[in-house]
Amino acid sequence: MQTDHLTHVLFSSLGLSESLLESLADAGFVHCTPIQAATLPLALKGQDIAGQAQTGTGKTAAFLLAALHHLMETPIAEGTVGPWAIVIAPTRELAVQIHRDAELIGRYTGLKFAAVFGGTGYESQRRQLEAGVDVLIGTPGRLIDYYKQGIYTLNGIEVVVLDEADRMFDLGFITDIRYLLRKMPAPGQRINMLFSATLSNRVMELAYEHMNNPQVIRIEAEHVTADKVRQVLYHVSAHDKISLLLGLLRQQKPKRTMVFVNTKRAADQVTGYLLGNGYEAGVLSGDIPQNKRLQLLEAFQRGELPILVATEVAARGLHIADVTHVINFDLPQDQEDYVHRIGRTARIGASGDAISFACEQYVYSLPDIENFIGQKIPVLPITEDLLVEYKPPKRLDRPRPPLAGGDRHRGRAPQRRPTHRT
Repeated sequence: MQTDHLTHVLFSSLGLSESLLESLADAGFVHCTPIQAATLPLALKGQDIAGQAQTGTGKTAAFLLAALHHLMETPIAEGTVGPWAIVIAPTRELAVQIHRDAELIGRYTGLKFAAVFGGTGYESQRRQLEAGVDVLIGTPGRLIDYYKQGIYTLNGIEVVVLDEADRMFDLGFITDIRYLLRKMPAPGQRINMLFSATLSNRVMELAYEHMNNPQVIRIEAEHVTADKVRQVLYHVSAHDKISLLLGLLRQQKPKRTMVFVNTKRAADQVTGYLLGNGYEAGVLSGDIPQNKRLQLLEAFQRGELPILVATEVAARGLHIADVTHVINFDLPQDQEDYVHRIGRTARIGASGDAISFACEQYVYSLPDIENFIGQKIPVLPITEDLLVEYKPPKRLDRPRPPLAGGDRHRGRAPQRRPTHRT
């Protein structure tokens, strides 16, 4: 974490469970981010939260710490089984990321975590649920599938989290969300947390319908885009976009780059040209099998893959450190998508570059984007040295190398959740 984006509030001052404080100390987290400082004192007392903050400001850690603290401090009846907490996310990638963060933050708690999502691992996820889970993280469709089969119940839910609530609406999941919420104990019998990039009227309607008088927390709502993203724009013909992309990569030599396009076909074409011209790159789009997508994300996060070409599937909810450049090869057609795309860089107080190409096909969305972010994106001229000659594209090789296994964390024996006899 960058110290210029942190508050003076110490995690150690919040009365968190000992097991959580130890994992935070191991990770080097001492001070809260603004969203954590604003929400944790309330959530730790059992107050429902509807939180809005810029992407990459620590929302995930905020709701995980509140949820895990409650579970560690609240006894359960002997012989009862979970899940006790549920986190509902709109995308597979976000569910995987939340699960990873939960295992990091909760590694000393002794709690069992499981992530369920569509596209892969149906039987293995089912077996994990059947073996018992304390904290369940998942996407709506797979959660409902297993629930209707009776693989788990929602009767014991003490904490429920809706992450990226605005995205739930965008993807048409609200009927599924309401179905799951109605199967849980009443709002007054559980802690409810809702986090969203925007607390729109429809999101707040959901909050007041299924939460217990939530406290609304908005952090830096006046800033639509992250302050430290350097935004620039090039007006370029569609014919010259590949040439300009390669010229910028050669000139700037970025460490870790996300290139956004609007279609799967464009994703394949751009990736092919990158590979054909000596750049290591992977493509992340909806037709890539789920296990391959997760492998790509892991390689990108570890720094083994310097360039990731993505459609909108990757624009929200991914927490990838040290993305130095976001390039909108295709200007997004929706103004909010622009904000979420460029939010992949300049996370947790860091700085980053967002470069957009406005071609004749997508330039029409530029006025809406600039109106939404409340500023004109600076336009740079295309100098002769930026338009480079390039080789033909390389045929994409879909199979990806398997993930390298990591060492398990070695620490003291986990703290167990207390029980009491009924």
